[in-house]
Amino acid sequence: MGNSAELIHALRHISERRRPPSAQETAAELAAVCRVLDAEHPHLRPPDSGGLPGGVVNLRPELPLVALPDIHGRQEFILAALSASYPDHGIQEPLLYALDAGRAQLLFVGDYVHAEARARERWMRAFKEFSGGFKKHAAMDQEMNENLGVLQTFALLKQAYPDIVHGLKGNHENISNEEGEGNHAFGKFVLEGAMVVEYMERFYPGAPFEAVYRLEKSLPLLAVGSSFLMSHAEPARFFGREEVIEYRSSPEVVEGLTWTDNDQAEPGSVYAMLEHFLRYSEPHEAMYLGGHRPVESLYALRAEGRYVQFHNPARYVVALPPVNRLFDPERDVLELQMNRTLFDG
Repeated sequence: MGNSAELIHALRHISERRRPPSAQETAAELAAVCRVLDAEHPHLRPPDSGGLPGGVVNLRPELPLVALPDIHGRQEFILAALSASYPDHGIQEPLLYALDAGRAQLLFVGDYVHAEARARERWMRAFKEFSGGFKKHAAMDQEMNENLGVLQTFALLKQAYPDIVHGLKGNHENISNEEGEGNHAFGKFVLEGAMVVEYMERFYPGAPFEAVYRLEKSLPLLAVGSSFLMSHAEPARFFGREEVIEYRSSPEVVEGLTWTDNDQAEPGSVYAMLEHFLRYSEPHEAMYLGGHRPVESLYALRAEGRYVQFHNPARYVVALPPVNRLFDPERDVLELQMNRTLFDG
């Protein structure tokens, strides 16, 4: 531990930067976090049949948890979460200091990249740049500065606190815009996936592109707490423990925990997974949390009230599953205000 001062300096630099990081910096930092992810302790991530950390990450039941849903390039969201304290949930100091002291844990629930509606006009300008072969690329530079900055931020936090900072894969973790291996090519306002590939191939070829791709493939899919589960999306069907652990060889698992739309999941899948993974908890009292599909307020309930969606792209919403009682979305889903106290000055 004892990394907070260095991290504050590094994260402040990323947040104040006006241009994307260098290719060399990107490759080095993301390759470093890949080495951490590939060496996770088997108690944290039970290994797959090839000996690599599997798709399940076991959270520390005794530590308070702060869970962040879809980031989508919003580094200020991460800084607000790190600057905040959560006294009603056992975190009396700024989260970054609690992480540094080993008194809390942090979980990213996927979708680190691709700005959403807040940057719609910028995407339109970037599409014109893309159509012109990126001879000009100011708008796309802004987008990629945010995206790569968030990945760098996760990488630095994971390297500093490898056992208590975790990140799940979301459907936007698809730097190559591939169709397959549980991924789908992405386009919402324009051709975001294709535009990012073209930009990366032009300005970050070779090692940095490969490091992002490897990072995405190294992220787990399912976080297991004492009385809750989390994945990026609602489970499309029931997936057993071994299936999720072996996610690298199962595109259906990857897709089924990252891409599920509202009303697309098989009935009973949430309850079945709670019952399967939380054998020492009552499944009718446990909760399954995720992001992916946006909500209008702080949260929405699905699957007969057992699945909690808490991704609002216009607000900084976090979930804080308590250590000593069952999860209650009215008490345990909170909105943060803009706050970067630790990172100013």
